[in-house]
Amino acid sequence: MKDLLLIALFAALGAGGAGLLGLAALRLLRRRSLALTLFAVAVVSVLAVTSGTFAVARAMFLSHHDLGVVITVLAMASVVALLTAALLGRQVTAGGRAVAAAARTVGDDGGFAPPDRPLGRELATVSAELAATSARLAESRDRERALDASRRELVAWISHDLRTPLAGLRAMAEALEDGVAEQPERYLARMRTEVERLTGMVDDLFELSRLQSGALSLTLSRVSLHDLVDDALAGALPLARQRGVSLEGREVHAGPVEADAREITRAIGNLLVNAIRATPPDGVVAVSARREDAGVVLAVTDGCGGIPEPDLPRVFETGWRGTAARTPRPAAPGSPDSGAGLGLAIVRGIVEAHAGRAGVRNVDGGCCFEITLPAARHP
Repeated sequence: MKDLLLIALFAALGAGGAGLLGLAALRLLRRRSLALTLFAVAVVSVLAVTSGTFAVARAMFLSHHDLGVVITVLAMASVVALLTAALLGRQVTAGGRAVAAAARTVGDDGGFAPPDRPLGRELATVSAELAATSARLAESRDRERALDASRRELVAWISHDLRTPLAGLRAMAEALEDGVAEQPERYLARMRTEVERLTGMVDDLFELSRLQSGALSLTLSRVSLHDLVDDALAGALPLARQRGVSLEGREVHAGPVEADAREITRAIGNLLVNAIRATPPDGVVAVSARREDAGVVLAVTDGCGGIPEPDLPRVFETGWRGTAARTPRPAAPGSPDSGAGLGLAIVRGIVEAHAGRAGVRNVDGGCCFEITLPAARHP
């Protein structure tokens, strides 16, 4: 037992010196390449084993032959260990360079190009994270491009829609000023209609800007679905009569919802106005409300004839107007037809502000717009 303790002591003394040199070397190499650090670790390990073994061999007074054998074995083992460390460091360096080269493709239009060589687990994890980051950047870039395109379309459409009523107002004002208007009261009535149309467009733009900037402040309260639907139907009834469209309330669930009554009424009203404009005369626009696990679903069904399937995901985009089949007809006198394509975007913004969702699907003869709202909690 005493001999083993002495051997352990001599081995610790021999290896300890190499360990101190290794700590100093690692401190100097902490900013250098990982391959060089790995090779330094291997050198320190080899020196520690060699020093400890040589110290023990000298203390045991081995013969020159036996000492030569020990040194030879240590030398061969050291060569193999250092070569292995060098190859491992080279492999790690090559993997790091491959990941660095792949990282330069993050965010490119062509997508992330992963390394074409096998990687260790850690580098493979880094590569996977880079791929996921590149995918998120691509999605974000696509959304930004879609928003830019939508914004440009909105500016173009708003400019066109403003130019038409403004030109009419200018012409009617000049006619009244020159005294050439045979029936001034008709001109004044038409001017008032155009002013109301412009006012509606400005109100929609202001509401949309509040929704997109997160400045909409909601006053939540328990509201009856019957009251919401009745108020929305009453507001849309004059336009429905002008268009010759019938409004119906079908199977309205009697349960309450926790919502801002004014904003939700506006959302339902926008859906009704959109449905009335798209429904031909003598058609029917129906409103229903049902309870589901996800909450309360308010549905507005029209007789527009349907929306092409490729256009369904774009229905609630800002400024979307759809195909010719759903292009609004000229507004009836006195109707609040701004025609700016903002109504459905406002609907989605209001519903999402209530932690709900808006959707649309084709049904027989038309479309069904649905908004899902959280049901009111039990008192």
